Amino acid sequence: MEKHKVLIIKTGYSEVLDKHKKEKVVSYGDVLRVTPLLHLYKNDHVTWITDEKAIPLLKGNNYINRLLVWNLENAMHLLREDDFDTIINLEKNHDIGIFSNRLVKTWRRYGFRFDEQTNSAQAYDRAFDVLSMVSRHSLKKENNKTSQELLFGLVGKKWNGEEYILGYKPKTNEKFDIGLNSIAGSKWPIKSWPKENWDNLEKRLNKDGFNITKQKDQGRDVLENLNSYIDWINSCKNIISIDSLGLHIAIALKKNVLGLFGPTPHKEFHFYNRGKAILPKHDQDCIPCFNKTCKKEECCMEDISVKRVYQEMIKLTQ
Repeated sequence: MEKHKVLIIKTGYSEVLDKHKKEKVVSYGDVLRVTPLLHLYKNDHVTWITDEKAIPLLKGNNYINRLLVWNLENAMHLLREDDFDTIINLEKNHDIGIFSNRLVKTWRRYGFRFDEQTNSAQAYDRAFDVLSMVSRHSLKKENNKTSQELLFGLVGKKWNGEEYILGYKPKTNEKFDIGLNSIAGSKWPIKSWPKENWDNLEKRLNKDGFNITKQKDQGRDVLENLNSYIDWINSCKNIISIDSLGLHIAIALKKNVLGLFGPTPHKEFHFYNRGKAILPKHDQDCIPCFNKTCKKEECCMEDISVKRVYQEMIKLTQ
């Protein structure tokens, strides 16, 4: 029987569960957390379009038959081909939306479409609730579904615990007890946990005899090369991380993980019974705020105590 042809468009330019911003910064974590959807199409022929920088996350994935970089040449090739049974467009980007619209022969479409009259991203039927949620922070705050549940619902399916699928196969073995993944990207500096907290946490864990490795102490190869970064995370048995790409990678590698959350919604994460989210001690009406910077004297991330993170990690390692 001929395989169905599926096109997944996910470059990371716009996050599925966030408002679209015109900046063309790749959200690697958002690319990776879409991969559970591939379980639904493991018997089909899948083409995935992504940004060149995100290729290492997907290259080698057994459920992707053709991995393409988003560029004009590949877009024109697919427009000439135009024979997909299903399109899943998870980008709200203008150019990608128009490209998706031009693939006219596909009748089964999920995710987002582009309205050329209003010059804005719109939703196909099953994605309407998702688009409404990301357009209004009040609805996003009230959301209790994980990203996996929302993504599967977007294509009319129920999520049954399907995991991330990382394409790159790490070349390292576990040699560290705990990795401290502490660096926030330029896109979300507010996610940072204070440096003194990381230092104090390291001291407490070292005192207990744990072998610790820190992201900030790695060389340029790990900090700037995605494959090397994955190798570093894979060398750790346990990971403590802010909400970042490293958190997604650690979950994909089935590590024990503690995620530190404040300005971003922890309920969208699922740890597959291998960890948990740690939140600020005191309830604050502004959490999650979804802002890049904090206007308060003390950011909510400062309200996550070293003692609590230490205690939770001890539980996780027992």
